[in-house]
Amino acid sequence: MENFFALLKQEMYYGKTYTSFEELNNAINNYIYFYNNKRIKEKLGWCSSVEFRLLKEPKLS
Repeated sequence: MENFFALLKQEMYYGKTYTSFEELNNAINNYIYFYNNKRIKEKLGWCSSVEFRLLKEPKLS
């Protein structure tokens, strides 16, 4: 969890200026979606978190 917050600050917060709480809140929500659905991770076999979970779920027949 600490790694997530470090990446969030590094990739979408530092160096940017947000003019309202709503703008910052939207940026955080967009980053969380990106992190879970689009950002691939080497330790997950180059899958996103969602893809990895879907691959590991037992298939119902």
